[in-house]
Amino acid sequence: MRTRVRGWRWRQNPLRRHSDVVEAWTALLVAVLLCLGAPLAGVMAGWWAHDYAYTVAAAQRARLHEVRAEVVGLDAATQPGVGAGDGSAYRATVRWTEPHSGRHTTTAPVPPQSRQGSVVEIWLDSRGRAVPAPPGDTAVWQHAVTMGACAAGGTAGAVLLGNAVVRRTATRHRMAEWERDWARTEPEWRPRRL
Repeated sequence: MRTRVRGWRWRQNPLRRHSDVVEAWTALLVAVLLCLGAPLAGVMAGWWAHDYAYTVAAAQRARLHEVRAEVVGLDAATQPGVGAGDGSAYRATVRWTEPHSGRHTTTAPVPPQSRQGSVVEIWLDSRGRAVPAPPGDTAVWQHAVTMGACAAGGTAGAVLLGNAVVRRTATRHRMAEWERDWARTEPEWRPRRL
């Protein structure tokens, strides 16, 4: 029957090597970094990414303006049922009227369920060109969560990689120590023959 002694690397012991102590402290540090460091890195990265994405989205909303336009023509190649059918927006000719500048017509991305005569909301830049909508709150949060998860995963991966390197080095040193000790002890175990 084999008995496992817990914490043997921490206690004074004639079989304990310096590499055992290094490995024990490394295991403790890895546990702390995985439990506290990786989540903290994820939260900090997510917080920064949210602030950055929110600032970019607000700047885009300030430069662009939204108008309600009527779909007046659909591109035959991108009409529902004819195109790829993947649910993404397709381009259509839209028309809208602005109080100061009159009636305008352009080609803009519209939702796939749009039909001729339906009213859609489009975003325009300062020159009146149709542009993609700025990211909404959902996109900002998705970006923040993704960046946070990637930072936490990257931190955990770096910690585990560092742990693997330290363990490999400790094992190499332990084997070298055992080899030196055996070279000193082996002559006493084996009788010399003349």
